[in-house]
Amino acid sequence: MTAATRRATPHDAARLAELLHAFNTEFDTETPGVEVLAERLRTLLGGTSTFAVLGGDPAVGLALVTLRPNVWSEGPVALLDEMYVEPARRGGGVGGAVLRHMVEICRELGVAAIEINVDESDAAAMRFYERHGFNGVDPDSGERALYFYRSLEVGD
Repeated sequence: MTAATRRATPHDAARLAELLHAFNTEFDTETPGVEVLAERLRTLLGGTSTFAVLGGDPAVGLALVTLRPNVWSEGPVALLDEMYVEPARRGGGVGGAVLRHMVEICRELGVAAIEINVDESDAAAMRFYERHGFNGVDPDSGERALYFYRSLEVGD
């Protein structure tokens, strides 16, 4: 049985925030807290450059996506910012259902490509994304794709 999925609205911000907070807490990553996340999500989901998909009823998983224009394509490029399923529900198809729905929305929006950042040590996530048609190889060069990051703090 495929898990129920739906596109989130600003009214779902609180549940999305709870899931994102749980995600960061699970992996010992800083989080501004549920209230701050919910407020940010209400704003983001009310615009046109961010969307989310919820999986399960009640929601136990999510995909959070940011869209941006790109000089190399007519359609936007999507960045899968966050993908999470509660630990007790992993392996039951929720993540796959959420990801498929996210890809479907991207197609409807004319998205040219979807980018995902995965930690090198997260072999399970890499296998998951590869099963769903993603790969870590640059399509033009055939070389391993890398992601670089720089945080901008006040005063940098």
